[in-house]
Amino acid sequence: MSRLVPHPLLSLALVLMWLLLTRFSLGHLLLGVVIALIAGWALGKVEPERPRLRRIWPLIRLMGIVSVDIIRSNIAVAGLILTRGRHGARKSAFVDIPLRLDDPVPLALLAMIITATPGTAWLEHDPDTGVLILHVFDVIDEDEWRHLIRDRYESLLLEAFG
Repeated sequence: MSRLVPHPLLSLALVLMWLLLTRFSLGHLLLGVVIALIAGWALGKVEPERPRLRRIWPLIRLMGIVSVDIIRSNIAVAGLILTRGRHGARKSAFVDIPLRLDDPVPLALLAMIITATPGTAWLEHDPDTGVLILHVFDVIDEDEWRHLIRDRYESLLLEAFG
């Protein structure tokens, strides 16, 4: 069964969504089933390996740290935007950060953390060199950003997925 329908819940959800978006008829039902099966097979071909989580506690700590950092970053970015002309010009920059992570799952989590934090954007990661290019809205010290990403986020991800 798993070879014929590798993701049965996904396929069922796709068929139901198809029928909700179109009018119900036998033709639409058959077309929805075919599309859902093809989508399930395609996902089965590109689906990555299941991540090997060693410890959950570092992820819980990371969630708390990221939540606080997002709130602080929201306040800082809002302050920079609102006082743009009064306190001098901000300095945006691209920061190169060498990473130790090479597993796609923790790298994806790090990308989501960085992108969800206002004032930062994950631009590129070179898997050969392990270097992340990060855009920062207001840079005072590039080494501080390297330290923040590597020691605050990446170390916990390494501990969790190591």
